[in-house]
Amino acid sequence: MNVKSDKRKQSLYFPEKMLNEIAAEATRQDRSLSWIVQKAWKIAKAEISKYPSVTEPDTEMDESEEDDDTVE
Repeated sequence: MNVKSDKRKQSLYFPEKMLNEIAAEATRQDRSLSWIVQKAWKIAKAEISKYPSVTEPDTEMDESEEDDDTVE
């Protein structure tokens, strides 16, 4: 089966600690950084979509929530 995928390049910036964690997981799984980030997005997408838009009134997240990288 020959499936063509769109492989546009995009620069993403991560805090150094997070990038090191992603790189360590990519090494552990013998996968690329891109593969790890794509899988993480697919897993987290439903949860992230619950966050309010920055343009919605009175629904701002406080700064401690914005930088929270814990997973429930």
